[in-house]
Amino acid sequence: MGRISTFGQHLYSGRVSFDFVGRRKLWYAISAAIVVLCAVGFMVRPFNLGIEFKGGVEFTAQVQDANAAAVDDMTTAVEESGVTAAGDPIVNTSGSNSVRIQVGALSQTQATTIEKFLTEAGATEVSQNLIGPSWGSQVAQRAFTGLGVFLVLVVLFIWAYFREWRMSVAALVALAHDLLITAGVYAWSGFEVTPATVTGLLTILGYSLYDTVVVFDKVKENTRGVLESKARTYAERANLAVNQTLVRSINTSITALLPVAALLLVGAAVLGTGPLKDLALALFVGMAAGTYSSICIATPLAVQLKSREPEVKAHTARVLSKRSSVQTSEPTGDEPTEPVKVPAATGPSRPLTSSGASKRNQPTRTTRAKRPKGRR
Repeated sequence: MGRISTFGQHLYSGRVSFDFVGRRKLWYAISAAIVVLCAVGFMVRPFNLGIEFKGGVEFTAQVQDANAAAVDDMTTAVEESGVTAAGDPIVNTSGSNSVRIQVGALSQTQATTIEKFLTEAGATEVSQNLIGPSWGSQVAQRAFTGLGVFLVLVVLFIWAYFREWRMSVAALVALAHDLLITAGVYAWSGFEVTPATVTGLLTILGYSLYDTVVVFDKVKENTRGVLESKARTYAERANLAVNQTLVRSINTSITALLPVAALLLVGAAVLGTGPLKDLALALFVGMAAGTYSSICIATPLAVQLKSREPEVKAHTARVLSKRSSVQTSEPTGDEPTEPVKVPAATGPSRPLTSSGASKRNQPTRTTRAKRPKGRR
C-alpha cells in the first residue's frame, strides 16, 4: 500500500506522468477497432431478445433437480405436444429446482396442452406467464425516451457547470462509446436482452458520466488562468489533471467492479438465466468501458477541441517558443574552456632545506645547561 500511495503522490505532483492527451490517436484507434468489432457483432449475431420484447408464453416448471437431463425432458415434452407455435422452444435452467420454457404466442388452449405435457414429463408444478408483443414495444419505446431525456440533461448540466460546450460533446461521445461496446458484448455473447438489460444500460450511463465529470472538474481547476501563464500549455495542464485523478478512478472502478463480478458469477453459474445475470453483465461491461472512456476518450477529445481556439493555439505557440529558446541558450558542454590562472603567492617565502622542508617546520634542538663542578 505504501508504494501505491507513493505512486499516487508522484502522479499528483507531476513527477510521474502518462501522456494520455498526447497519445489520443492511439486511444482513438483502439476504441475504433472495438466499436467496429461490436458493429460486426450486430450484423453477424442479432440481439437475443427476451420474451418481454417479442411476446409469447413463458412456462416455469418445478423439478427435483434442474440439470441437463431435466432440460432435455422438458424440451421433448414441448415438441411432442403437437403445438406448432411451440416448435422451437427456448429451455434453460432457472435456479436449482426450476426450468424455464419460452415459446411463441399461444392461445389459452394451446398453453394448457403444453402445461399438461410438462407435468407428464416430470414437472411437479407448472406456471405460465402470457406476454403480448405490445408490452415489449412499450418497454423499448420508454427506454429510448428515457435515454433521450438523459442525454439532453447531460448536455445542459455539463454546459451549465463547466461553461464549455466542448466538454458536453466529449461526454456524449464517451457515453455513446460505452453504449456501443456494451451492446456489442451482448450481441457476441448471446445473452438475452430483457428489461433488466435496459436498466443496466441506463445505470452505466450515470456511472460513466460521474467518472467523466470528476476528471473534467480537475481539468477545469488546473486550466484556470492558463492563458496568463507561460509554464505549461493547456494540453499539458489537462494531462496533469488526468494523471492526478488516475489512481482515484482505478480504485473506484475496481471497488465497483468486484461486487458486480460476483453478481455476474452467481447469476450465470448458480441461478442460471434471470434478470440478475442480465443486469450484472451490462453493469460490468459498462463500468469498465466507462472508466476507459473518461480517461482516454473524453478528456483527450475535449482538449483537442479546445486547442483549436485561436487564443489557446497562440498560447501554446508562445509556451513552446519560450521553452525552445531557453533550451537553446543553455550551454551544451562542448564549448572550449580557458585554462584557469592561479595567482602567485604574495609575501616572502621561506627557504627550503635539502629535504624540501621549511626551517620553520624543522624540530628545534634543546641544550642542557652545565652545572658548576664541585656541586652535587
